[in-house]
Amino acid sequence: MSMNRNHLALFHAVAQAGSISRGAVSARVSQPAVSKQIAELEDALGVRLLERLPRGCRLTEAGQILADYAHRWRSLETDAVRAIEEYRGLKRGRLAIGASLTIGGYLLPPVIAEFHRHHPEIELHLEIANTHRIQRTLLDGSVEAGLTEGPLESEELESTVFFQDELVAIAPAGHPLLKQGRVPVRELCREPFIMREEGSGTRAVVEKALRRKGLKLKPLLALASPEAIKNMVATGLGIAIISRLVIGLELQTGSLGIIPLKDLTIQRPLHLQRIRGRSQSPALGQFLAVLAKQKPAAMAK
Repeated sequence: MSMNRNHLALFHAVAQAGSISRGAVSARVSQPAVSKQIAELEDALGVRLLERLPRGCRLTEAGQILADYAHRWRSLETDAVRAIEEYRGLKRGRLAIGASLTIGGYLLPPVIAEFHRHHPEIELHLEIANTHRIQRTLLDGSVEAGLTEGPLESEELESTVFFQDELVAIAPAGHPLLKQGRVPVRELCREPFIMREEGSGTRAVVEKALRRKGLKLKPLLALASPEAIKNMVATGLGIAIISRLVIGLELQTGSLGIIPLKDLTIQRPLHLQRIRGRSQSPALGQFLAVLAKQKPAAMAK
């Protein structure tokens, strides 16, 4: 027993119209073609669906049963098409994004607010974790895109740079290094250092930059939060190298200062990472468009 979509669509048209001729007009198919398709459907199902009358036709009991299902099928098909149109038009759907801590906590809030203003029907999920964790969520399909500070760790992912961030050395107000001219990085490394945890993109970039200078740090303390690092530095526990994105307020209030370095500049790319070869949803496309517009405001110093 088989029944194809065309059979069911023509039967539905006839059942709604009450005659084969009117059903053919509704379906924009010739009357002989409709009669042939209905006969094939009856043969396939092994039952009579229509009783032919001098004027029009009447559904048999089996025809009434099938007509009910055909009506539900057409309604479901209409709903499905509408749902896809709404998805394409960003009237429904869900967008899951992963971001490492600095990006998620400081760069994305205005982006998310602007995206929501334009597309309030889209459910937006943001997971904030370190680079290593975000790449794992990409690979297991939990998020569609990851915005990270660290480089690729899997051949299954592809990456493009969406911005260049600057890392700066910070110290508490009144620290002697803030009163000098440009400080050699070797002298900086003699200070107690507070760093991000293992697996952090920020830490990986800092360690790589120092290795190029033949230097290696043994941190006094490793923390998983930029906020915690800033607070520890502000108390005088040590110094740190951190994204300039995260210290705007502290620079304004004077609780932290930037140590000018003589022989080290760290510019790091911020990466958009996705599963290699995977198509982009309409919602992600719009989100990235908003991100591109928001970056200058987010990076204003």
